[in-house]
Amino acid sequence: MKATFSIWRGDAQGGAFRDYPTEVSEGMVVLDAVHRIQSEQAGDLAVRWNCKAGKCGSCSAEINGLPRLMCMTRLSDLPLENPVTVAPMKAFPLLRDLVTDVSWNFAVKKRIKKFKPRPPDAPDGTWRMAQADIERVQEFRKCIECFLCQDVCHVLREHQLHDKFIGPRFFTYAAALEMHPLDTEDRVEELKEAQGIGFCNITKCCTRVCPEEINITDNAIIPLKERVVDRVYDPLTRLLRILRGS
Repeated sequence: MKATFSIWRGDAQGGAFRDYPTEVSEGMVVLDAVHRIQSEQAGDLAVRWNCKAGKCGSCSAEINGLPRLMCMTRLSDLPLENPVTVAPMKAFPLLRDLVTDVSWNFAVKKRIKKFKPRPPDAPDGTWRMAQADIERVQEFRKCIECFLCQDVCHVLREHQLHDKFIGPRFFTYAAALEMHPLDTEDRVEELKEAQGIGFCNITKCCTRVCPEEINITDNAIIPLKERVVDRVYDPLTRLLRILRGS
């Protein structure tokens, strides 16, 4: 059968959607169709991809307006009687066609305070940790850095506050460090001031688009918000800090 794909073509100076009718078959995903179009009709179509297994996070795009991985979006789940729109992520600068510049994300990661373990607590120079504490942070390590959560976040997508807000992917990264049973670093002040966690209004849009089904909002962002509130806004905590001179 044939289906039509309306793919964004252009660069930072401008562009438009262009329709490409193409043959599709059972079992195909959007990335398969884009590759067929690239091979048969648009050899200069720019698209980023790598593993085609939903693990590298490279082929992020907006399919029918929803941020998704092209390699994990089956055509059988889409209404093919209408053109399938494929557009680049909107939260990042456009390079060409479906490829955006996501380098800002890697610069942000470098600014987050690194893991700082407490001294070993066993005679052999190792640590002892409760299994429950380890399991709490293990979820966050499933992130494949597709940046779909960043793309769907309105603070970055609509308001473009990239200079004040690190986004849900890096709150997840910070949570993995903050909640690690061995970590001793203090990141609360940075979360409030430089990283802008107060801008998040916990709409859970980031959680809904995560291909690894990480519960970003409930398990990472809200606990980090609670740490900031306890430290900065709780009157009893503030009084104790004043009395202690800290």
